[in-house]
Amino acid sequence: MLETTVTKEKVQEEAERLYGLFKDRIPDMTLETCRFYAPWVSEINRLKKQQNAVILAHTYVQPLVLFGVADFVGDSLFLSKKAVETSAATIVFAGVRFMAETAKILNPNKTVLLPSIEAGCSLADSITPADVRALRREHPGAWVVSYVNTSVEVKAESDVCCTSANMLQVVEAVPTDDVIFIPDKFMAENLRPLTKKTVHSWDGTCVVHENFGQEQIRGVRESYPDIRVLVHPEAPAGVTRLADFVGSTEAMLNYAKQSQDRRFMFVTECGLSDRARVELPEKEFFGSCLLCPYMKKNHLESIYRVMVEPARDQVIEIEEETRSRAYRAVDNMFKLTVKR
Repeated sequence: MLETTVTKEKVQEEAERLYGLFKDRIPDMTLETCRFYAPWVSEINRLKKQQNAVILAHTYVQPLVLFGVADFVGDSLFLSKKAVETSAATIVFAGVRFMAETAKILNPNKTVLLPSIEAGCSLADSITPADVRALRREHPGAWVVSYVNTSVEVKAESDVCCTSANMLQVVEAVPTDDVIFIPDKFMAENLRPLTKKTVHSWDGTCVVHENFGQEQIRGVRESYPDIRVLVHPEAPAGVTRLADFVGSTEAMLNYAKQSQDRRFMFVTECGLSDRARVELPEKEFFGSCLLCPYMKKNHLESIYRVMVEPARDQVIEIEEETRSRAYRAVDNMFKLTVKR
């Protein structure tokens, strides 16, 4: 059990709060489980105040992080905006490395901490700066649209970034008819029917979304004919064609919130279903999801440890020349998608 300076009464209050959220919604979150983790939650929240820190958490991380210690929860676009807006001196990014790098790109004078150095990304690992330069030579004049799931070095070689929430808006806004979209080949496939522009792609995939298949959706529809199937655009085109809605993590959750329907299937990482069961207890969530091995590296202990004594690799540092070039690509995303 973690020793904490927070009173026993406050810790018990925290345990009851968490159990109230999770009861009958997330099966393994028993009262005993909440009591065990409540000291960690209480101590992290104390450290946040002491250090003037903010915790940004992606929807795919564990529920105890989302509902216990996170100040802001959402997808990459939402968290990118919060990284810009925050006045905190320290940003603890409960997500994966490219997300923490993006926060540092936008906040060069703030301390940005990554709870786990093992929290990588198969998409970010699939492409290098040299690959981007080779694509430019192959398609001269085309703008490079870099999905946010890329390293800072790849962003520095790009013209503009995008997220799953604004990918079409960005592609439509760039000034060229040819676009190099990197690194997700499935997102590129899903983009092509939506735009008249020529979309050149790379061969990267997400280890979670590449494993979804059409038979999973068909099986759930047979059991629940009234279900609404919501699919992330990182999934293969054959899967997205069977969806009632295709969108980012936050867009899928908003669809479920606003819909009059009661049953939903999220074809994405399991964290979204966990979050939805807590936030929308009156609705049901079925079907297919897979765990992201990288996102699940974020847990309460890793967040506590990085706040108390961060290792060198957990403190995000970016060489200024690379950061400024990457900043241009991220800033172009905001400029091209601003509502006029």
